[in-house]
Amino acid sequence: MTKFTGKTWLYGDDVSTDSILPSKWKTSSFDPYELGKHAMSGIDPEFSSKVSAGDFIVGGLNFGCGSSREQAPLALTGCGVKIIIAKSIARIFFRNCINIGLYPVEVDYPDNYFSQGGEVEVDFDSSTITNLVSGEKIDFRPIPEFLSKLVNAGGLKQFLLGGGTLSELVSAK
Repeated sequence: MTKFTGKTWLYGDDVSTDSILPSKWKTSSFDPYELGKHAMSGIDPEFSSKVSAGDFIVGGLNFGCGSSREQAPLALTGCGVKIIIAKSIARIFFRNCINIGLYPVEVDYPDNYFSQGGEVEVDFDSSTITNLVSGEKIDFRPIPEFLSKLVNAGGLKQFLLGGGTLSELVSAK
């Protein structure tokens, strides 16, 4: 895990899992790429046709609130989103992101730090986000090492399929 550069897609506070993946699509398929065709369609019906692999979603407070459906973060990975950046991320959504290999980054960023379609770099080694337009850097609190192992493996399932063990996670600091 090191640095990722991508374009930002901005959304506000209280973006629910129903907005991320409306309920009519949650059982249409369990294929991330099929779900990805409907990602963010509750608030941005054209999102899946605009987003590119490696892009980031930037939310405000309480991103991913609502139901605990795992399909919502899965849909985001299916359309290429690599990182969720938000002032706060709902706890269940946060953990669902970890479990499927989507990076959740919580940071109290200043207003107007991000711009729609702006380029940023997220550096997990230094726990910084750099706005590549303005050059400004902000720090974020990294996720614990045991959670990083899961995300880096591609999620909990991939971690276990790759030979990882639960005791290995417990022993991580």
